[in-house]
Amino acid sequence: MFWIATAIFVAAYVVIVSEKINKTKVALFGAALTLATKVLTQHDAFHDVDLGVDWNVIFLLISMMIMVNIMTKTGVFQYVAVKSAKIGRGEPFAIMAIFAVVTAIASAFLDNVTTVLLLAPVTLLVAKELEIDPVPYLITEALASNIGGTATLIGDPPNIMIASKAGLDFMDFIIHLTPAIIVVMAAWMLVWKVIFGKRLTVGAAQKARILAMDERVLIRDPALLKKSGAVLGLTILGFTLHGFLGFEPATIALLGAATLLLISGEDPQKIFDGSGMAHPSSFSSAILIIIGGTVKAGLIEVLSQKVIALTNPTKDSMFMLSMVMVWFSGIASAIVDNIPFVATMNPLLAELAEKVLGPATGLTGPALYTHPTMLPVWWSLALGACLGGNGTAIGASANVIVVGLSEKAGHKITFGRFFKYGAPVTLGTIAISMGYIYLRYYVLGW
Repeated sequence: MFWIATAIFVAAYVVIVSEKINKTKVALFGAALTLATKVLTQHDAFHDVDLGVDWNVIFLLISMMIMVNIMTKTGVFQYVAVKSAKIGRGEPFAIMAIFAVVTAIASAFLDNVTTVLLLAPVTLLVAKELEIDPVPYLITEALASNIGGTATLIGDPPNIMIASKAGLDFMDFIIHLTPAIIVVMAAWMLVWKVIFGKRLTVGAAQKARILAMDERVLIRDPALLKKSGAVLGLTILGFTLHGFLGFEPATIALLGAATLLLISGEDPQKIFDGSGMAHPSSFSSAILIIIGGTVKAGLIEVLSQKVIALTNPTKDSMFMLSMVMVWFSGIASAIVDNIPFVATMNPLLAELAEKVLGPATGLTGPALYTHPTMLPVWWSLALGACLGGNGTAIGASANVIVVGLSEKAGHKITFGRFFKYGAPVTLGTIAISMGYIYLRYYVLGW
């Protein structure tokens, strides 16, 4: 069973990384093999808390996609983009910086793929009016979406998965990761100012075209905007209070999505078809089944022992593990999809906590995983996995979407060009993250 589970796991990873076959197809086939070879039973896969699908992750993803898909019908994202360009007074770098901040904030609370899907067409329009190359703007938005998504529990699927496994809540991410992302964004924008501040210039006529745009005409359904805005606001409030209320994040999100479906008057079938929920939810579910097979077969335990031997974590400090984790997860996530990577690391870190901290503390489960000695390791994993996606054009789904939209508009973004922008940003942001982890948890002890 050990070698069967290992073979399925390795083969699935290799094919996913090669991108020769759609990753969802690969994951589903790997999950089916895991069940067919009886590495996992069907009960294990769908009902076991430790081995099977994490339904909290799946329904949180689905619910947020439903809400965002309904909001897209209002035109609010296009309104915000044009309004931002006007606030920038037609100045090319000011527009780039504002678009980056808007993308990052939106990606912290909404699906980052949807965010770039909606903003990219407007970015192409603004670039056309300014008569400048849109590629730096589009790549900047892709990078911003991955950076912003790191800040909250719901901003990026890896964070949702980490939160569910470790028993962390929405406010934990706000308190521990949002400060890091604010520092990362500020440093990145300063560097971008040095690089692009003087390179991006336009004439008065081009600026006038931007200022002449009427963003108000982009709001297609004001009534739906009010409804969806109110529901989204209450949902986010629910996330901040879910620990106090005693609800899982998926329950809050599902209540918000169901309420908005009910009061919006939208056709559920059209919303489900357009939400894009099938691929990410199917992919995540299948990957979790494959990983569950490796846990049951003992592969994760073997890997955990290797990590313990390499980084020498103790019940008092996991400093070396934290430092290694932020770089390892960052580099790995630039090469492979960060969802299967985090799905692999979650049970590995849980196993490690049980071995190193369990005997010393007498704790188990989430109470053990959120022990102060263990917390910096989870934050290192989250920062590395989310920020590492900026490294290459295939490192994150948002990157792939931006590259595709740009090429469709006649502006090809080669792998090398994206790498020229993304790799330095990845290295810089991970270096800042490592410094943040070191300073906050190992120097200041916060």
